[in-house]
Amino acid sequence: MKKRYLLIVLLISTGLSLSACDQNSQSKNMFDTKKSTPEKRTLPAGVMVKVDPTLAAEGEKVYQQNCIFCHQADAIGKPGFAPSLTNKEFLSVASNKFLMSTIRDGRPGTGMPPFAHLGRKQVEAIVAYLRDHAVLPDISAAIDAQPEAHGDPRLGEMWFRQICSTCHGFNGDGYSAGSTGTAIGKAGFLDKVTDGFIRFTIVNGRSNTRMLSFNGPAALANLTDREIDDIISYLRTTPSKN
Repeated sequence: MKKRYLLIVLLISTGLSLSACDQNSQSKNMFDTKKSTPEKRTLPAGVMVKVDPTLAAEGEKVYQQNCIFCHQADAIGKPGFAPSLTNKEFLSVASNKFLMSTIRDGRPGTGMPPFAHLGRKQVEAIVAYLRDHAVLPDISAAIDAQPEAHGDPRLGEMWFRQICSTCHGFNGDGYSAGSTGTAIGKAGFLDKVTDGFIRFTIVNGRSNTRMLSFNGPAALANLTDREIDDIISYLRTTPSKN
C-alpha cells in the first residue's frame, strides 16, 4: 500500500514538472516568435516647430541656472539619474503643455523637483531652448489625440514583469528603486502623459538611450497594439501610481 502511494505521488509530481516545463517552453517560444513578427505602423504627419531664437537664447540661460545639475549642460541627461531632454523621439512626441507642466510641477516621488518659482515666460523660454534641438517634426497633437487604452491590466502586468521591469523597476519606480530607467509607474509621470505618448514610446523607443524600440527586426519583442494597450492599462493601476 505504501509503495503504491509513493508511486502515485511520484507520477503526480512528474506530471506537474512536465506541465510546468511545457508552459515555460511555450512562454519562451511565444517570446522568441514575437521577435520576428513586427506590425506595420505609420507615423502621423507633423510639423517642424519654428523657434524664436531670442526666446531660445533666453531659455538656455534659465536652463543653465536651474537644470544642468541633473540633466547636464547639453541637456542629454545622465543614465540612471536624469533623462535626456533633447532626445529626438522625446521632443517629437512631447507637447509644450507636457513640458511646461513637468517643469512647473516636477515629478513627485522622483528626483525631479517643481520649479514653481519660475515665471511662465521663463518656463516658455526653457521649452523654446529644448525645441531648438528638435530634428523631427512635432507630432504631439496627433499622438495625444489617440484613443485611451482599454487593455487587460492582468496581461499587461505579465508583459511589464517580463520586459519593462528590467529597466524601470518591479513597480515602475525608476531611478529611486535603483533602476536604470525612468519612473514610468509614478503618478507624476502618468498624470501628465496621454496613452498615445506611452504607446508611441513603447513602439519607437528613444535612440541613444536604454529605451529600445519594441517594433522591428532588431526589437527585443514585437508587441501587438493590443499587448501595448494591456501594458498601458496595467501602468494606470500600478502600486506606485496609487
